[in-house]
Amino acid sequence: MQIRLFLESVRLLLEPSEEEGSVSSLQAMLVSTASRVGTGNIIGVSTAICIGGPGACFWMWLMCIIGASSAFIESILAQVYKQYDPTGHAYGGPAYYIEHGLDKPKLAVLFCIFLIATYAVGFNLLCSYNLQSTFMDYSFYNATTPYIIGIIFAILTGYCLLGGGKRIIKITGTVVPFMGFAYVAVALIIILLNYQNIPAMFALIFENAFDFQSIFGGVAGSCMVYGIKRGLFSNEAGVGSAPNASASANVSHPVKQGLVQTLSVYIDTLLLCTATALMCLSTGVARDAAVAGAPYVQNAIYSVFGTIGPIFITVAMDLFAFTTLIGNLYYVDNALIFLNGKTKPSQKFMYIFHMLCAVVVFVGAIIPMDAAWAMADICMGGMTLINLPTCALLGTIAFKCLKDYEAQRKEGKNPVFKGTSIGFPEDELDFWK
Repeated sequence: MQIRLFLESVRLLLEPSEEEGSVSSLQAMLVSTASRVGTGNIIGVSTAICIGGPGACFWMWLMCIIGASSAFIESILAQVYKQYDPTGHAYGGPAYYIEHGLDKPKLAVLFCIFLIATYAVGFNLLCSYNLQSTFMDYSFYNATTPYIIGIIFAILTGYCLLGGGKRIIKITGTVVPFMGFAYVAVALIIILLNYQNIPAMFALIFENAFDFQSIFGGVAGSCMVYGIKRGLFSNEAGVGSAPNASASANVSHPVKQGLVQTLSVYIDTLLLCTATALMCLSTGVARDAAVAGAPYVQNAIYSVFGTIGPIFITVAMDLFAFTTLIGNLYYVDNALIFLNGKTKPSQKFMYIFHMLCAVVVFVGAIIPMDAAWAMADICMGGMTLINLPTCALLGTIAFKCLKDYEAQRKEGKNPVFKGTSIGFPEDELDFWK
């Protein structure tokens, strides 16, 4: 469906919200894209190519196509099992479909704990480290620079968090499209200026991707493993993050939001990750573990734009990292509500928690790279190992929803979902009664 219904996904993206003032599919998708689109699109891809090899690009592409279906199913389940809050707005996510779909409340609690550890700690530590690493090649960089950068972004993050979810949606809706288009445009210019290297570049990617002797000779450090790990880190399909934003969208049918979320995965990996990979590989600049991360990308862009290039990457990283930081913590708020008995924690608790999150941003700027990546991978793995099996067990519900949606579309209707149409008792689904 992620290929067959691609055009339908694009059409749905432009649909307005079902009610004035509520969150539209586009806004919910931008929040999830803000978390997906981040330092992983630059630093993650660079690390995968420098350490795993150019073939990592192919495995990222493959994970993207497969992962789009995971994003589709988890977003539909989030919509089906979402609930009303006292103000009349919708909320939900994996914790809710684990609790009500699988009837495993303790597993739902464990998922929330992993989500908080991943997005409030693991990913934000790594995001902050990656951000400050873009300054390493500047002459002013010294032992105190990471501390200064950490303090600045900790303050900015704390300020945005105090504005709540509405401000987060507004900021991401403004910044994400701008930073995405600007970055892709620059990458495209570099690729076109090195057009003579394009055939050899693709040959290198596929040759390395299918060098099975190399892959199975060192599985942990192979292009396949790095492509899968960094692809998953970048687009987060199946991890269980995006459904928290998907549930907030006010749509007439769950499949609408599921289809829109497939586009978020494509934007992240097929567009932004590919832009980084092809931009770097087309220039032919040296790649090895020593330049893994920001330096490899900065060297590539320097070869075309000179000293302006690294500055652009620093600005892009600042924008990517900032939207990632606030997008990540939007998800965390949803998990805290679940753990607090489906009610928002007290204002005092949230204030203290957000201040601690700002401290994490500071700490991330001063820790070693290996520690930041390890923490992010471990926490993300815990979420995924709970969410993906759940999606498999509840997948039949998503398939029934898709069948119902397509049947209504064939009749020329604007699909409207009713739980009874896919076998639910009339009063079982809180939102869709």
